[in-house]
Amino acid sequence: MTEYHVAIDHPESPDPDSPVQMTTTYLGVCDQDHVDEVRAIAALDDAPRHVLEHPHIDGAFAVLREDGDLDVYVPVGASEYRVYDPDPGPKTEIEGLDLPRGASGPAYISGVTRFGDQSIGGAMDYPGNPPRFTWHTTESPAGGNYFASIAAYLIRVGAEPQVIYDPVTDKLGQFGPLTQSGRALRNDGSRRTNREGKVNIQVEVLGRAAAPWTKGFDPADKPNFRKLLAAGRAHGVPDVWPAGKPPATASAAAKGSRSRTTWQTKGGHYAHAQVPGNDHWDPGAIDTAIVPGKPVVAETGSDPTPAPSTATTYTVKKGDTLSAIATAHGTTVAKLVSLNSLKDPDDLAVGQKLKLPAKKPAPPAYEPFPGAAFFHGGRHSPIVTAMGRRLVQEGCGRYNSGPGPNWTNADRNSYAAWQRKLGFSGDDANGIPGKKSWDALKVPNV
Repeated sequence: MTEYHVAIDHPESPDPDSPVQMTTTYLGVCDQDHVDEVRAIAALDDAPRHVLEHPHIDGAFAVLREDGDLDVYVPVGASEYRVYDPDPGPKTEIEGLDLPRGASGPAYISGVTRFGDQSIGGAMDYPGNPPRFTWHTTESPAGGNYFASIAAYLIRVGAEPQVIYDPVTDKLGQFGPLTQSGRALRNDGSRRTNREGKVNIQVEVLGRAAAPWTKGFDPADKPNFRKLLAAGRAHGVPDVWPAGKPPATASAAAKGSRSRTTWQTKGGHYAHAQVPGNDHWDPGAIDTAIVPGKPVVAETGSDPTPAPSTATTYTVKKGDTLSAIATAHGTTVAKLVSLNSLKDPDDLAVGQKLKLPAKKPAPPAYEPFPGAAFFHGGRHSPIVTAMGRRLVQEGCGRYNSGPGPNWTNADRNSYAAWQRKLGFSGDDANGIPGKKSWDALKVPNV
């Protein structure tokens, strides 16, 4: 019968200004019956404890406790697993290339809780590549003091991101500076995915992929979440999901693209499920209006495929002339001759396939004016985000962070600036959209 070493990791700090360290208390050895009982209790629906397996030691596991402590069980005789000090030396693909190592944004978010010794990573391997966020979920409960016990677990197994976030309590922690790498991703062969880009801000969010944490989440009530997004923007992370929306299921993630080209060349927000060399499907179908960014069409292969052409063909019928075909399709004879390399425009054969010029894309669709009553405190809509982005583009943004989907005073102040830019004054520049100013803003359809 297997026996297990048992210990408790207790997160504590000597004072509010010092990083939280893990104090381990060894309790001795227990037998398999005790371990089976621990697992059974944690499996109960109303149990305040939750089991997470150790990713590197067979049979080892940890029990998250609602009080913030972590119970650790390791089979007697198991091979040691140790996280060594980070390699400070970045890799480069070109011998002797002096890549820029500077960062434009903050290393730490103000007011954040610091866990551990803050030395989880090293310099980025490819800082010339664009900056990005990578979003994970802990596959655990949220709220209570699980924030501390999850932090203890991530340190214990050597899988720390830079950032840990609890969407229930709005608690925000860091295991290391945003300007260095985390440890939460697997390598893609010899390519160290943790060290991809100018920054790769990895965020472990307390929650489960199967129940996206953004459901019912209101950023207006979460100042730490807004500070997290603002820190990423300060590093130049754009509001876009280059690989498309995060997969909603494990099977969708398995079938989806983990394009190396997209990952290495496009900045923005990524799901753990979209990173090459990784097979997890977290964070699930989180709302990309809350974790802001317009998704692009996901690619279907290991590398991007060209967008489908809008060009069409026409099959020549009896009695057709090139002039009549050109008129019917809004083009000219000269264009058809050039496009099809025709030697004699009058020599057409029935059944012949003619290429037609690509159609011009339809003009962008804009959001119709939703009415002045739409804009009030408590309103949560992607229309508000789209409006805010247009205001920023017009030089009228008055945001300290965002814009986001919640109608706030910052939105009203920004819109008032837009109204004044259009020449309105007095009550006509009160920050509440009217139809004339709204139509002039041309808010993209969402």
